[in-house]
Amino acid sequence: MTYEEIAKAVFPLLEGVDLASCMSVCKEWRDIARDDYFWKCLCAKRWPSVCKRPNPPTLTYYKLYQTFYRRQHRQSLLPPRLSFDDLEFFIDIWTEDRLIFSEVVPGPVFEAGIKIPPTGICDMLRFHLESPEYKMTLPVEPRFTVPVMSRAVSVSVLVGRKDSNRVARIINKSMFDYIDRTSYRALAFEYLDFSPSHPFISGIRAWISLLFMEGGNEGDIDVFGIEMDFCDAANSKEEVLWLFDSLDWK
Repeated sequence: MTYEEIAKAVFPLLEGVDLASCMSVCKEWRDIARDDYFWKCLCAKRWPSVCKRPNPPTLTYYKLYQTFYRRQHRQSLLPPRLSFDDLEFFIDIWTEDRLIFSEVVPGPVFEAGIKIPPTGICDMLRFHLESPEYKMTLPVEPRFTVPVMSRAVSVSVLVGRKDSNRVARIINKSMFDYIDRTSYRALAFEYLDFSPSHPFISGIRAWISLLFMEGGNEGDIDVFGIEMDFCDAANSKEEVLWLFDSLDWK
């Protein structure tokens, strides 16, 4: 049996990525692997109905597979139309009926984040703050303490645009109803409201976390920072700014 016969027997058993790799070994392998029969077999595994037609819907089955099974890479975004210099955040936190934190935070301050974590925080939280993933964090000075007995701690966050004097809601009186004492974060969330010009965007949550250490009394939390994120919906500065730009500005 010749190596060409062996290749023709083995190639149909390969996955698309492996078959594509064979095409770069040498000219002979490339010519064999280009046989559209192999790629039709791969397409038949993924999209069986496509192969019921006498001819592929594209020029070749290789082209079809190449187009719709290429690995997903994060697409580069156009430069956002907003910058953090254009934004300011209005953050208010209550415990029951008492206001315990109220600040107007310039966008660049939220963008800069917590450069040096305070001493005394747990290793898990320190690792989180020092990790390279993009995050928006705000140091709280002076710190405030939330008593362990307080069951009704809520937060509101509005964001304003200096370029147009418009405001959008991020969070409105959401409760910090989950305290994770393993990562030393108390979390609240709300679903974002988007502009009617973006009718197909929905289901994206804004999360606010209180970053804390144990307080003086057992169970109290000593808050030293605030973090805002949007989970997997926006993982870079550019994605966050595009998300803000899509909000329902009033």
